[in-house]
Amino acid sequence: MHKHFQQDQVMMLKEKLKSGELSRRGFLQGLALLGGTSALGLSAGSAYAADKEMVFVNWGGDAIEAMSEAFGKGYAAETGVKVLYDGSGPLEGSIKAQAESGNPTWDLVDCDPFSGQALGKLGLMRPIDWEIVDPGKLRDGFQWDYAANSYFYSYVIAYDKTKYDTPPTSMADFFDAEKFPGKRALYKWGVGMWEAALLADGVAPEDLYPLDMDRAHAKIAGFKEHIGAYWGGGAESQSLLLNGDVSMAIIWNTRAMLLDRDTEGEVAMTWAEGIIAPGSTGVLANNPAGGKAAMEYIAYSQAPEAQAKLFALLGNGPANPAADALIPDEDKFYNPVDPKNFAQQTPLDMAWYEENYGAALDAYLGVISA
Repeated sequence: MHKHFQQDQVMMLKEKLKSGELSRRGFLQGLALLGGTSALGLSAGSAYAADKEMVFVNWGGDAIEAMSEAFGKGYAAETGVKVLYDGSGPLEGSIKAQAESGNPTWDLVDCDPFSGQALGKLGLMRPIDWEIVDPGKLRDGFQWDYAANSYFYSYVIAYDKTKYDTPPTSMADFFDAEKFPGKRALYKWGVGMWEAALLADGVAPEDLYPLDMDRAHAKIAGFKEHIGAYWGGGAESQSLLLNGDVSMAIIWNTRAMLLDRDTEGEVAMTWAEGIIAPGSTGVLANNPAGGKAAMEYIAYSQAPEAQAKLFALLGNGPANPAADALIPDEDKFYNPVDPKNFAQQTPLDMAWYEENYGAALDAYLGVISA
């Protein structure tokens, strides 16, 4: 799931650069904060690491030519260790192959916490050194043995405000086509949709996990006549609402923010019963640069100024709660982890996804394609 969100972040940066909304410097900073691809054009096959270098692999997308302006340069200046960014994509299978080779070329990866945990339990990821990485700079409940939280994003309801006299305020409203007529859009890859369906079916947030898959899929199957599209990428979710193909959709908060701003509120969003997801950084076992350097990089990336910069560029919620105070008052509404917004949402359960995501996705794809 995380791969699709990360690819969308790079696409958003490109769109802002092309429109003139973002300077080239800002574009490079955004890529750096995401762990973007180096201007050296590294690929999964050519990346290397040495005593004074580290390789960070993320979902940067194709042909992204940028170096780290925020984390990498500052970290290098402080430690003398250069960070090379490779955007070829750390698929779970690729991470496993790297680690199992006994001679990995990667050091750090942008991974889902549940992937980091699964691989770590196989001995393929280093445990996070909480003596170096500061757990006090992370939100409660978002620390894992093999993954360090780096930012947040959410699945939220976005809706065409011109179509409704009163706005939707729950997932039950989203699934109520009589009270709120019009077509809907759901995420093609399942994440957050099961939670939304169960909330709409009357399950309390605190009782969501373990997810009742049969109940969730029955709710979605019974609503299929009202679903106009299943989106797979952020740009698609945005265009479905802009073009009037659907009147309501569950989409990433980053895209909902753009819709709200670009339409001057005609396409609005609500945090009510949103589903919040954490992104994280993991370190491969036996990584070339060693554990200490990698952990120090993660610790450096916890700086609230850098976290706030990522929010300013893309709308990702800061992992470090100290960054919340750096977000301007007029922008706090768009921060998924602002206390007012966070309180309305339910975090994805990483332990459940670690054990169940593969089978759940297969079943979901069967339901929506039937």
